[in-house]
Formats: sequence, C-alpha cells, structure tokens
Amino acid sequence: MASMTITPGRALTGTLTVPGDKSVTHRAIILTSLAEGESRLSSYCRGEDCLNTMRAFQALGIHIDEQPDVLRVHGKGMWGLREADAPIDCGNSGTGTRLLTGLLAGQDFFTILTGDESIRRRPMGRVVKPLREMGAVIAGRKGGELAPLAITGTRLHGIDYTSPVASAQIKSSLLFAGLFAEGTMRFREPRLSRDHTERMFQSFGIPLRQDAGTLVLQGRPSSGWTGRAIVIPGDFSAAAFFLVGASIIPGSDVTIQNVGINPTRTGLIDVLTAMGAKIDVLNRRDQAGEPVADLRVRSAALKGVAVGPELIPQTIDEFPILCVAAAVAEGETTISGAEELRVKESDRIATMSAELKAMGAQITEKPDGIVIRGLGRAGKNGCLSGTLQGKSHGDHRVAMSLAIGGLTANTPTAVADTGCVDTSFPNFERTLASLLTASA
Repeated sequence: MASMTITPGRALTGTLTVPGDKSVTHRAIILTSLAEGESRLSSYCRGEDCLNTMRAFQALGIHIDEQPDVLRVHGKGMWGLREADAPIDCGNSGTGTRLLTGLLAGQDFFTILTGDESIRRRPMGRVVKPLREMGAVIAGRKGGELAPLAITGTRLHGIDYTSPVASAQIKSSLLFAGLFAEGTMRFREPRLSRDHTERMFQSFGIPLRQDAGTLVLQGRPSSGWTGRAIVIPGDFSAAAFFLVGASIIPGSDVTIQNVGINPTRTGLIDVLTAMGAKIDVLNRRDQAGEPVADLRVRSAALKGVAVGPELIPQTIDEFPILCVAAAVAEGETTISGAEELRVKESDRIATMSAELKAMGAQITEKPDGIVIRGLGRAGKNGCLSGTLQGKSHGDHRVAMSLAIGGLTANTPTAVADTGCVDTSFPNFERTLASLLTASA
C-alpha cells in the first residue's frame, strides 16, 4: 500500500506546472468523442479519474490514441457511440459516473456503470431522478440511488428543472442528456456552480444559451460539431495545495504557471487573500475558452475568516487544504453551508476534522461545516504536530492536504494509503520534493 512521508524544515521555492484541469479534461473527452473527426487534447489530466473516462469512450467505440502529453480523439459524431461489451468501470470518479449517466440515458443501447467502493457509496439519485423525469430508464441499488447503474437508452424529452443544490455534476449530466432529448431543456440552480460545460458547449457552437439565470438547450441539434485542438489549462484544485503551502511555510516563494482561473473555481484565492495571503495573478489570457494565468504566492501571516454558503460552490474541492490554512492561521475560521462535502470521496468534514485534530488542530465539527481555532499567535502562523498515523481515507485531496500540513510540523508526518492521489495528481510527491529541493 502506497504511503507518503513528509520531512519538514524547508521553504517552498521555485516554478512549477500542475496537471491539466480534471473537470475540463472529462468534458473535452466527452465532446470530442461526439465531434466529427480528429481532436488533439494537449496538457490533459493523466489522473486515473480522467483516464477512466477515456477508457469508457474507448469501450463505447471511440478510437483514442494515448500519449503522455496529447490525446488524439477520433470522434464519430453525436450518434457514433456503440454498446460496450462489458460494464464500464469509472473507478473513483463521481464526475465521470454522473456525466456518463446523463449522456448514455439518451443512446439506443444498454450500459452498466460501476466504480470503486467509494463510488458505490456516493449518491446518484440526484442525477437519476431528473433523468427519469426526462424519460430515462435507469436501475440501480436502492432504487437508483447507488451504483452500479444499469442504463437502458431510450428517447428522452426536455424538461424544466430547478436543482435543489448548486452542482456542476447535476447540471452537466442533464445538459449531456438534453443534447439527445426531443424539445427544450431548461435548467436552474440556486447559485452558479462551475461552468466548464457551458463554456465548452459554446466553444463548439452547441446551441446553449442563458435566459435570466436559466440555461436553455435545444435538444437534437440539426448539425453537429467538428474536432479541434484543445489545450487544457492547469487544474486550479491541484494548484491549491501549493497556494496554501507557500502561504504558510516561512520564506516560501512559488510561481505556478498556466493555471485555469475560471471564476466559478477560484474562491480559494478570494478566501486566502482575505486571510492575508500574498497572491499575484500574472499574465492573464484565454485558453480553450477558459481564463488562464500564472500565480505567484509568497509566505504571509494568515488570519481566520468566515466562509459562508455563497462561496462554497467556488471552493468545494479546496475545502481540505483550506482547513490546513485555517488550522495554522491566527484567529477563528468558520465554514458553513458545506454539507455537500459529506458525500465526496470521503466525508471531508469528518475526515479533515479527525486528521487535523490528531495533528494538534483545534476544530469543532458542524453538520454543514467546521469551526477551526487557528494555532497562529502574534502575527505569525502556527505549526501542526507531525504524525506517523495520518490516513487518507481513500481521498486524494485529504492525502495531499495532510502532506502540506505536515510541512509546518517539527517532526515528520506519514500518510498511509496515498495511492488515491493518482486519481488527480500522479506526480504530486515528486513535484512537492522539487520545490523543497530548490530551497535547500
């Protein structure tokens, strides 16, 4: 079983790039598979989540050439998919599972979607229910609440749907289903979730529009779209570990190049800046329909802040590493309206609370969030205690967050079961080591 040992005592310095954006890569593989002709996806995320989505489309009849830096996707058009010969394993990917459920519901064949133990625990009813309203025929454990899901493709119809939660996965699943539905699909959510699907639809010329806060999609467009070259921006959620690490470790100065700064994803920059972090956003530009920049971060004394429900959609993936920043900051940090975190790869409220408490943090767990009384004093960040019993709970973001927290300690930290890191950031440990080496 893979593990990670962190030896503290050095600053983080240097320049790095992070893996391609996981969310964008998922969507790029899907839409280029449905395009006509060849597409090139450069700088794509090679984490297992995205590779499982790639394998899913290979199983559905799409020829994809896999190279270290480029995927060549030979799209067959909207109606070019075929029935897989066996159940499709989505691994640990909730995004892949939910987006594929919507897409496959409108096909003319049968599919079984499954995944690892974590995926089989995560709620699928939030997409299955509205898809059934569209006419989808989906069976699964607990009436379709849990995977595996058995999808009998059928003719769908557009619906007018208001999501009870702000979720890019729900929104995207229904938009992919809406592509194959008769009539018009309308979708609303209480707050704007990440909008990668909308941006990519628009870049391909798919007829999706905004109407007073409602997404409107005309199903079964009269013409498809052609393949193209897409450069995937760096994943902000991967950059987040180094934004926090360089902020809390004295003497650090790190530049992260080519990072996606989609405003529906970058709430952590706003939160860290409010805490006192020194983050410069440099060389802004557009890439694949997404805003991109270089991020320079230098160490700074942090102070606690309040993070309310309005910021949760923009910081949902960064909660574990934000907890680390709060644990060493001066003063109290409260995070509320984040109950969605209880149904991620792990219950991230419970797991981060337990693991950081074991490292000396002062934390009170709440049903929808957490209260952290930071260890910092007199304008300086505090230090967590090293632990040799750190546990990832099978959650890649928990594993990487504990590693960053361990950098503040006076003794080494060991985190067990870190193979899960490969789902999003296969070279995380090597990248972290390179920044520590640069500062030696």
